[in-house]
Amino acid sequence: MVAVTERDTSGQAPTRPPPTDDVIRLPARARIIRLVIGAAVLALTLSGTVFGDDYAFPFGPPRMYSTRADPDTPVSSTRVVGLTDAGAEVRLSGGEVGLRRAEFEGQVPRLVDNPELLGLLADSFVANHPEAPPLVAVAIIVRRFELRDGQSTGSYVDDVLITYPLPAGTAGNA
Repeated sequence: MVAVTERDTSGQAPTRPPPTDDVIRLPARARIIRLVIGAAVLALTLSGTVFGDDYAFPFGPPRMYSTRADPDTPVSSTRVVGLTDAGAEVRLSGGEVGLRRAEFEGQVPRLVDNPELLGLLADSFVANHPEAPPLVAVAIIVRRFELRDGQSTGSYVDDVLITYPLPAGTAGNA
């Protein structure tokens, strides 16, 4: 059998406890300030969505998600290679020297302006791959893949941005 308490037998609905002084309510002025700030952020976000670009982020959409490229525009792929005495290319991009592709591509303008920094990439490669053949130069190459109607045509063009000859005695060369 279930026990019945006095409260259950009273026939009245349970009541809320009386309010306590622990609840702090925002004054009207503070609520208005919060509403104004919220409206300003909303206005910036909406105007950035319509008129913004990458530089307005976070109030503008990142361009890569808000636009589409012409389906016949070539696709570029940047890589850095070391060149051996025999003319063979040794891949230095893609994590071979401690930089991921995005990190490297963000530094391309700096590397073009200061080609001696490519020597540091070659030194890092040799430190990680001491058995590799000696390098005589480092080059940054942009390969542009041709597209037709968004599909690869199979043809591409290599554009050498810069070639930095390594000084003797560096990057594993004698």
